[in-house]
Amino acid sequence: VQLQASGGGLVQPGGSLRLSCAASGRTGIISAMGWFRRAPGKERELVARILRSTPNTYYADSVKGRFNISRDKTRNTVFLQMNSLEPEDTAVYFCAARFLGATDFGLWGQGTLVTVSS
Repeated sequence: VQLQASGGGLVQPGGSLRLSCAASGRTGIISAMGWFRRAPGKERELVARILRSTPNTYYADSVKGRFNISRDKTRNTVFLQMNSLEPEDTAVYFCAARFLGATDFGLWGQGTLVTVSS
């Protein structure tokens, strides 16, 4: 299984971006997909997560009401719609997959940089 992330870039505060993460290969063994981020000088944090079998989602408190994670099962793609972006959202964003039977995310895509700045 491979993950290919895209969609980062530079945006002004208050703006929006949409990140995409396409999974390929044996995608049937994926139980959940998520987006993490690592900001400069900070630890990596889980931003949002969605289960493969149901639309159950999780959001970090810092992004609730601003970010939305969704999936397109036919294309094995997960999206992270980020609205009302703040400078504090500046980070490298990584998509990740959790396999069936696993408790942690074990597969990572390449990071995509999101910079929120005027």
